[in-house]
Amino acid sequence: MAEWLSSEPARTAAYLVGLGVVSWVVYAITNWILVAAMRRAAARSSNTWDDAFASARVFRKLANIAPALTIYFGVEVIPNLDDDVDSLVRRLAVSGVVLATALAASSALNALNIIYSQTEKYRQRPIKGYLQVVNIVIYAMAALAIVATLLDKSPWIFVSGIGALAAVLLLVFKDTILSLVASVQIASNDMIQLGDWIEMPQAGVDGDVIDVALHTVKVQNWDKTISTVPTYKFIGESFKNWRGMSDSGGRRIKRALNLDLNSIRFLNEGEVGRLERWALLHTYLAEKSADIAEHNAEGSRNPEINADIRRLTNVGTFRAYVVAYLKAHPKIHEAGYTLIVRQLAPSASGLPIEIYCFSNDQDWTRYEGIQSDIFDHIFAMVPEFGLRLFQDPTGADFTRLSREVASGKGRTATSTEPA
Repeated sequence: MAEWLSSEPARTAAYLVGLGVVSWVVYAITNWILVAAMRRAAARSSNTWDDAFASARVFRKLANIAPALTIYFGVEVIPNLDDDVDSLVRRLAVSGVVLATALAASSALNALNIIYSQTEKYRQRPIKGYLQVVNIVIYAMAALAIVATLLDKSPWIFVSGIGALAAVLLLVFKDTILSLVASVQIASNDMIQLGDWIEMPQAGVDGDVIDVALHTVKVQNWDKTISTVPTYKFIGESFKNWRGMSDSGGRRIKRALNLDLNSIRFLNEGEVGRLERWALLHTYLAEKSADIAEHNAEGSRNPEINADIRRLTNVGTFRAYVVAYLKAHPKIHEAGYTLIVRQLAPSASGLPIEIYCFSNDQDWTRYEGIQSDIFDHIFAMVPEFGLRLFQDPTGADFTRLSREVASGKGRTATSTEPA
């Protein structure tokens, strides 16, 4: 053993092993003592930026530079070291320093994103995509520097050769270039923000935006699944953003109910008197009745002929009641928001009465409850006006009809014999 250590190569190898042990000790000291102390200091500090740097592990990755520098400067103390070996070890150490610096810079960018996410502008202007572009540049420069160092060549030699590889680079980084352009357009036009509710049917997306990165936009759908859509898709394809609804303070209710056309008729005086006692219809019926009476008094009109006079209809009064009911509803916007109760074109399914208004509560669960309560009330009030809701006959209807026919109740005189 002593004879082996007395040889020059053996002593050189022993020095190198010893240098490796020393670098490992330096690594242990910096990571387990210095970095741990910095993390504890950051936790006790009232600042938030040092917590972000600790969370992104910036200090730990910077600590990796210490053992690489130990090897770089420690090579000088090894006697009689071959120049080629010395050069190789130094180049490896420098490459380690470059790699550790690049990793630390990348972590610093992540820390910067964490710090920015705590500001008010983060939701409107996320910078994660831009930081990822800088990250790519850092890693590209680090890779170029490492290759140039290991080959002991000037990095400008490799830079000059990039022009010949431009077509290949454009092909490799096609998605990155498209995503970068898309990110700039999305940010400048304020098309997407974190928390926006978006719909993109062609991609199966319907939910909240939870992350806007360089290459992808993540959306949490309402069924709690996560959809990942390429960023450039939001430039090349159409999508719906519900932010305008959220910012407006109202949420639209647009739904129709179908009335049986056979139930539409004029109201008689008794029905008008009964409905006029309702608080929501009192003013409307008083004004309408006065207007109709004034109109019918003009000229020679026969009050017994419906074609000569104007009369209140049950469907018109019903529409007026729904308008008054919605205006009095505490959960419906009125001022500055459209409120319409209108007839749509009649069809084989009856006469559609469409209700168009806006609730003042945007929460999905409460909004659906408001909408359901409104239509529960309207459905229950339809018979009060002598109207009927239209629906296609069901099995129960056919069963009841067949029983009536079997018992003789369904027989009616439809024709008479000629004299």
